[in-house]
Amino acid sequence: MSKFVMITAVSQFRMRYVVEVPDDAEEFPIDYAKDMVVCEDAVEFTQKHLGETIVDAREIDIESAIEQFRYEEPVLGQWTDDQIVENVITTVNSEE
Repeated sequence: MSKFVMITAVSQFRMRYVVEVPDDAEEFPIDYAKDMVVCEDAVEFTQKHLGETIVDAREIDIESAIEQFRYEEPVLGQWTDDQIVENVITTVNSEE
């Protein structure tokens, strides 16, 4: 019987923004630009994927994996068990 492992990872990106600073914000131009980014009002200039960092890994049975998927993805969780396995679980046959 197959074994399954659930990996939890964090994906990191380096983002860059170029922000025009109005004349009335000249005293604190860097703070103005930082606020624009923090408030998500700045347009992305470039990005670079820095990779994934694995946070944890644990062996899990397929039933628990399906239950976890349904909990985290309530809309797609309405799929059948077979649809979940076929679409979001990497199986030995996925490589073909």
